Amino acid sequence: MDYFYIKRQGTGFFRKILSKVTFGLSTGYAHTTFKHELDGFGILQNPGAAPRLFQPSNVTSGYSNWINSVTPAINTTSAGSFMVNSDTATIGFKSNSFNIPLRATIHVEFDRYRIGGGYSFEYTGVGDFKALAYDDRISDFAPEVSNFFLKKYFLSFGAAVYRYNEYLLIVDANFGGYQLGKDFDAGAIDKGLFVNLGVTVEREMSEYFRLFVRPSYEIRSYTLNFAETGQSIDHKFNAFYINVGATYRIPELRRCFLKTCKAQMNHAHGNREYRSRVHPIYKKQNPHYGENHPVIIKYKGRNKKKLNPY
Repeated sequence: MDYFYIKRQGTGFFRKILSKVTFGLSTGYAHTTFKHELDGFGILQNPGAAPRLFQPSNVTSGYSNWINSVTPAINTTSAGSFMVNSDTATIGFKSNSFNIPLRATIHVEFDRYRIGGGYSFEYTGVGDFKALAYDDRISDFAPEVSNFFLKKYFLSFGAAVYRYNEYLLIVDANFGGYQLGKDFDAGAIDKGLFVNLGVTVEREMSEYFRLFVRPSYEIRSYTLNFAETGQSIDHKFNAFYINVGATYRIPELRRCFLKTCKAQMNHAHGNREYRSRVHPIYKKQNPHYGENHPVIIKYKGRNKKKLNPY
């Protein structure tokens, strides 16, 4: 009778606050498209060489790199060279690249809403750049930086919009800043904020543990400045992500201290309440009677076809 009539001691304030916090970890794949247009520049293509930029007023004043830093170069023309100016055509380059992200998040849920933040560390492989126009006359080129680590930090806001049994649909958005790799000239680059819009499908494995998949689209860009001329190039590197991962919420109740206790539901010892020590975080549990083994052996496997499984 003590179980029903004893006054149970509640959880501490700090534990209650901590139980509202959810941690997440994920990885995945992203397809990134680097793209820029070369307004105010021209492209010089010599046979058998990588394309170079030039100043419209002086072909010999050019650049051999304009992706991660500004590298001045003296241009020379040879027989069979091709030149095009931004005054007569829309010129630029595009690269199909990829990211492998490792993403950590933390958020607090209020009813159907959630707010939090996170950090993402991403290996980025940069592909060859192809001309947006005159690709039959302008060759592809490999940038000076072939790969780098992209670091992102952000705030997140979301809301649950639909539930079907143990599945939950969330729409959310991330806003934050980023750091490009060490091969990017920070003194010549102006960065903006990035915006990531996504939809998360969560599968509740238990009261505290969830698996999820999150497709999203991210908008970001940076500006590379040419200090000696006052010109600049706007680089866009938007990306489509697929993240897969898991989240874990710290339980409000402490784990039962009694090693021999087999209770599957929340229960009390004395005047203090505990959660089950045989309740796995990866399995959904009924808080009233446990459910560690919701299907008895009589109805499992080959026994389902037997008239008398025992």
